[in-house]
Amino acid sequence: MATIGYARVSTLDQNLEAQLEQLNKAGCDKIYREKVSGVKQDRPELAAMLDYAREGDVVVCCKLDRIGRSTKHLLEIVEGLQNRGVGFKALNNADLDTTTATGKMMLTILAAVAAFEREMMLERQKEGIKIAKENGKYKGRKPTAREKAGEVARLLGEGRSKEAIAKELRIGIASVYRIVKDAKEA
Repeated sequence: MATIGYARVSTLDQNLEAQLEQLNKAGCDKIYREKVSGVKQDRPELAAMLDYAREGDVVVCCKLDRIGRSTKHLLEIVEGLQNRGVGFKALNNADLDTTTATGKMMLTILAAVAAFEREMMLERQKEGIKIAKENGKYKGRKPTAREKAGEVARLLGEGRSKEAIAKELRIGIASVYRIVKDAKEA
């Protein structure tokens, strides 16, 4: 019987340390960690953790939204764990125990509330952006890759590969190809 932790942040510049500390305090024997958006279906560490969990184990995460992409996805994961005899615990909801009917109901309610909160946040964000645009204060995300066109050209001239340039300049490979294409068309 093992206690298995799962920690996730959405972007590479976010930090896993707080989650790892909580999972270690919770007595996790093994912790899976990844830096990937929760909306992505391909989360290798989540898949590995789900594959590793065995009957009698307990999967622990810090918050419900670290596991599932949506309420439905979260409930599918937890149900799959339960069908295999694996428990589930979210540290921010200490009374959540999926081995009881009340715990199952609480999980469903909490997952629905988390999804509702996210939808409300996205609505507020859209409203805020709309108001800022109307007031001329929001111009959108600042371009980053195209500003590095000169550096891309210089590195290409030095014989570097497009992949190496993307990595060095911390821009997407598609951006490098776009810059090259734009330069050819100019």
